[in-house]
Amino acid sequence: MQKNKKNDSIPISPILKSLEEDVKYVSFKKSRLIRISIYAVLVAVAISFIAKFLVLLINLVTNISFYGSFNLGFQSPAGNHLGAWVIAIPAVGGILVGLMALYGSKAIRGHGIPEAMEQILVNQSKIKPSITFLKPISSAIAIGTGGPFGAEGPIIATGGALGSTLGQLLKITSSERKVILAAGATAGMSAIFGTPIAAVFLAIELLLFEFSPKAILPVALACITGAAGHHLLFEAGPVFPMPDLETPSNLALAVYSFIGILIGFLSLFLTKAVYVIEDLFEKLPVHWMWWPAMGGLVVGLIGYFYPHTLGVGYDNITSLLSGKVPLALILSLCLFKFLSWAIALGSGTSGGTLAPLLTIGGAAGAIISSVILSLFPNVGISIPMGVLIGMSAMFAGASRAYLTSITFALEATMQSHALLPLLGACTASYIVSFFLMENTIMTEKIARRGVVTPDSYEPDALQKISVGQVMRADNIKLNAAMSIAQVKDRLANNPAKENCFAVVSERAEFKGVVELADIYDVKNNDLSAVERIAKIGIAAIKSNESLRNAVELMAQQEVELLPVVKNHKLIGVLNYRDVISTYKQNFEDNETAVTHISLKRQRMKVLLRGKSMFKKAAENEQK
Repeated sequence: MQKNKKNDSIPISPILKSLEEDVKYVSFKKSRLIRISIYAVLVAVAISFIAKFLVLLINLVTNISFYGSFNLGFQSPAGNHLGAWVIAIPAVGGILVGLMALYGSKAIRGHGIPEAMEQILVNQSKIKPSITFLKPISSAIAIGTGGPFGAEGPIIATGGALGSTLGQLLKITSSERKVILAAGATAGMSAIFGTPIAAVFLAIELLLFEFSPKAILPVALACITGAAGHHLLFEAGPVFPMPDLETPSNLALAVYSFIGILIGFLSLFLTKAVYVIEDLFEKLPVHWMWWPAMGGLVVGLIGYFYPHTLGVGYDNITSLLSGKVPLALILSLCLFKFLSWAIALGSGTSGGTLAPLLTIGGAAGAIISSVILSLFPNVGISIPMGVLIGMSAMFAGASRAYLTSITFALEATMQSHALLPLLGACTASYIVSFFLMENTIMTEKIARRGVVTPDSYEPDALQKISVGQVMRADNIKLNAAMSIAQVKDRLANNPAKENCFAVVSERAEFKGVVELADIYDVKNNDLSAVERIAKIGIAAIKSNESLRNAVELMAQQEVELLPVVKNHKLIGVLNYRDVISTYKQNFEDNETAVTHISLKRQRMKVLLRGKSMFKKAAENEQK
């Protein structure tokens, strides 16, 4: 925790985030929420145009590299006629990316989201401003020269860097800077795919690690703006069109859920494979600058035999969703797209993971669906639906962004009948991932650096408890007119565990706080009134306020004790020990398993009542 000045006070609570920042302490106000929302929308407008620029730049580099034409229109690298020369093109792109990483910023390496997560968790959401232009350029070079990546990862990283840069220029808190960073990142995703709801969920599950109005509202506005930018700068309608799907039967839902389980295991393998390959690159006796070029050679070699593995591959996803792709092409996309992507990503080049995961998952879903249909023709499933749930389940298992995976598939295809199959498949894949994999493809890298990523979004325990429930009304209070000597006598006769005491007037009005160390300080005259050594100006708190507000006030004023007042009169005090004790009790209450209804006890009660009834009946008969 960074601080402006030395602070020897006892820590307030082990569960709190950093409450002291290199800015003036600012409490949450609705007017600030409006201000942050405006910044988020401005960043979203900018990132929408940057997203368009990135896509055009990728198209330009692709056309120059594979067709020798200066053209901004989309052409798949798979249609090139370069022959064996195609092997060298991704390697040249890797050399350029390596040089940019070496002389620009090493942070451009990777697929963007883990790097943004790391800056949020350990660096107060501060990203180097140079990433704003280095990341899209390096990604355009890597993808345009055949790298098997999507544009979404780079634009998420670029949007996050833009939001973070704006946040560093403004006088705002790190929490507000995090919101602007997440707004920029997810607005970029929304601008690329036109999926604002999925982008909001992505922010919650992978970037914000919270769900509160001050975080969600700016991000939601940014994602809406990004979606508007998508419709303005790209096209309207679903980004991945596919044939209309029918409502599945119960048997089909069960089969789709089973497919989700298989995809979940496949997502584990993919995640482990990526980091095994990354570890192998780490062991090479070659400078890391050359790794992207070495990975590029493998990408080019695979691309020579299987051209559809080159480039972004959004057209491959659309083709898979049509259900009319030849089985040979599906197999090559599943196997060789995976090899090309895993090796390129492990080499540390610049690119995204979402499009490759969707392609591999969709191809795997198509293969599994085809096998099931060949064995059980009347099971009621379809290959397009199998592709869609394969895509979504793969992302759910690899990233554990559960809600993002489901809503992205729905928004990207506009197929509402796919909701239940998606829910079943993604849940199954998520369960497999949760129980069998410690870290995800998004968190493994930063976990190896010692960064702990939150995996749950529980409400703050201190937010649910009021000060009145915890405060102590029987705490020692010192009359302001008492001398220091009188206070010492009182403490000698009634030893106190506290280090601080409230000072009150004759009418019980709060005056200030005096510390035990000041009372026994030899520099202070014992005949002086205790009011003279009391700290005045300590803010009081009301009994109906939350413990979290109390802790924030303690941190702001660097005190161990807060007075609790009503009508300016002291009714109790709250110290940091009370807060820690309450948190501990709350934790134990939630984590300790206790049976509140005993069936054995209930059975005994029934037997006793029955026995009593029979006894009374027997007595009545005798009478």
